Amino acid sequence: MKAAYINQTGPASVIRIGDLPEPRIQAGQVLVRVESVSVNPIDIYIRSGAVKAELPDPYIIGCDLCGVIEAVGEGTSRFKVGDRVWGSNQGLSGRQGTSAEFCAVEEKWLYPLPTNVNAATAAAGALVGITAHLGLFLHAGLTSGEVLFVNGGTGGVGSSVVQFAKAAGATVITTAGSAHKAEECLSIGADHVIQYQTENVAARLADITQTTGPINVWFETLRNPSLDLAVSCMAKRGRIILMAGRDARPEFPVGPFYVKDLRMMGFAMFNASPEEQQLAAMEINQWMSAGKFIPRISRILSLSRAADAHELQEANTLHGAGTLAGKIVLNITDEQ
Repeated sequence: MKAAYINQTGPASVIRIGDLPEPRIQAGQVLVRVESVSVNPIDIYIRSGAVKAELPDPYIIGCDLCGVIEAVGEGTSRFKVGDRVWGSNQGLSGRQGTSAEFCAVEEKWLYPLPTNVNAATAAAGALVGITAHLGLFLHAGLTSGEVLFVNGGTGGVGSSVVQFAKAAGATVITTAGSAHKAEECLSIGADHVIQYQTENVAARLADITQTTGPINVWFETLRNPSLDLAVSCMAKRGRIILMAGRDARPEFPVGPFYVKDLRMMGFAMFNASPEEQQLAAMEINQWMSAGKFIPRISRILSLSRAADAHELQEANTLHGAGTLAGKIVLNITDEQ
């Protein structure tokens, strides 16, 4: 089978495209004929070696996938051959990744694909959608009528947060880097958008919250957050969610934080149990099917361009290139 893989960590140029043996499924696994995968920041961290992990050799890159069940292993019961599925959480904890024509996946990490959702859309929304849902509902407990702020409303996680929070009945405030991106944020449900390149974010937040009331949930996506700003905008017993910034060491305003009875929670999607992720996926399915969650796709490339995809993701994630307004998707079926 064709696959994008590495034999050692390093720059995007270490990614190779070639033939590898088709995986053999074990008990509890199914074999997925992969149609689409997406590229995430965690993929570049693992490939580069920034996140230390024990990797098989060769290691197939990628966490997300969407495809068709080709075979089922002993002890599986949720799917049958021919079912279309999507999932994430691969390429982690010793598991092989997804950027190949076939992938052996434990069925607990897979979810049925709604009939009206295509493979690229499901792959693009997999990791970012589950991440956004876990942060908003499992950890922050967002409820209807609350005010939410998220940085980067056109990013993978940020755009998912905007759509999920709006679907849940929240008032949504976000940021964007241009007038065009601001319009895109409004089109997916944001109530207020701050253009951070030309507007003072702190001043605009102060103005907006005069109308909306203070922020109940601050969902932080920036690698270097300003906790002084976040805390100053929060309502009493508000919740701050952290899911980015592995090396960040921001100043922390202890006094203002505790006198407001605030909570701050960090989380990583891959720490969530299969049951927690499945609950998130089932609601995501409902929203995708109803058109309330449309994962944003910025580029669709073939598997043979996996290294280009990693370079593009790295430029945006680490160097602020600003050339993406959504996910990068690799269409595996283009290689067949």
